[in-house]
Amino acid sequence: MSETGPRLRTQLDGIPTYKPGRPAPAGGATTYKLSSNENPYPPLPGVMEQVAVAARNLHRYPDLACTALTGELAERFGVPASHVATGTGSVGVAQQLLQATSGPGDEVVYAWRSFEAYPIIVQISGATSVQVPLTPDQGHDLDAMAAAITDRTRMIFVCNPNNPTGTVVRRAELERFLDRVPADVLVVLDEAYREFNHDTAVPDGVEIYRDRPNVAVLRTFSKAYGLAGLRVGFAIAHEPVAAALRKTAVPFGVSQIAQDAAVASLRAEEQLLVRVDALVKERDRVLGALRAQGWTVPETHANFVWLRLGDRSLDFAAACEKAGVVVRPFPGDGVRVTIGEAEANDLFLSAAEAFRKEL
Repeated sequence: MSETGPRLRTQLDGIPTYKPGRPAPAGGATTYKLSSNENPYPPLPGVMEQVAVAARNLHRYPDLACTALTGELAERFGVPASHVATGTGSVGVAQQLLQATSGPGDEVVYAWRSFEAYPIIVQISGATSVQVPLTPDQGHDLDAMAAAITDRTRMIFVCNPNNPTGTVVRRAELERFLDRVPADVLVVLDEAYREFNHDTAVPDGVEIYRDRPNVAVLRTFSKAYGLAGLRVGFAIAHEPVAAALRKTAVPFGVSQIAQDAAVASLRAEEQLLVRVDALVKERDRVLGALRAQGWTVPETHANFVWLRLGDRSLDFAAACEKAGVVVRPFPGDGVRVTIGEAEANDLFLSAAEAFRKEL
């Protein structure tokens, strides 16, 4: 009998582990969690009532096709229902896209630093990551990304706004880039933070997709809609891509509670916009305060700010935690700080000011 155990795929060797934002320590003084880009508001009005109803049927499987949610999304965005595909958060849908397009010998291009899950899910698929450094102002270098395309390129991620830097790609530069991408390469516009962007020069990816069969748009209910714990996201893409997503989906992956909560959230758009506006105003307050303290902070169009601290990232995170807020350090690179409750943001700003005085 073999002593080595089952033979596992070599692509999993050395794969990085996804690192979620640390939770706030239990007990003791109040500590705020600003490490996971979560919405500080509770679910939107009407959501908890739908959750309670759906919970009565936990002994039943959910709707495999997510029929009601798919119909609601199709109507909301003005697209055919056959162009909508759902999954376990936008990252789950991204992984399905990789299963549908990329494998050993293929390449996937994306900016770096960008969403931490990209290198993980690319390596799981067996494909090779092609990471293109950000520009000095922490944005996508689309010219360099276009130059990185080869005959082996199968997919490109454009995270807009970019996580963790908060920067955006505007319409003119995005369309110039898309014109340079071969028609058989899928470009994924990852718009998990779309609702927090108020820059009118940044295009809605759904409008871009309409005339480009090789563009797919990712969205999520985890951020602005406040359903991070239910894991529901979706893609809008032309029929061949959307059909492939349905083929690669985990059967019954999106629970009925998640489906019904998402539908209720879509129907509470007026309240959603009020909350998003409040968070954007708070974001701008935090950004202005940081710059007044002397920090160089890139523009942000998401629900977080980015401090490029290099080797001081872990020290800064420790200082923030000592002050009562948990932030998300990327060792050797920077720190991402979610916009939370005003009290949490004030604690963070105090910690940032004290830390800067020690530099």
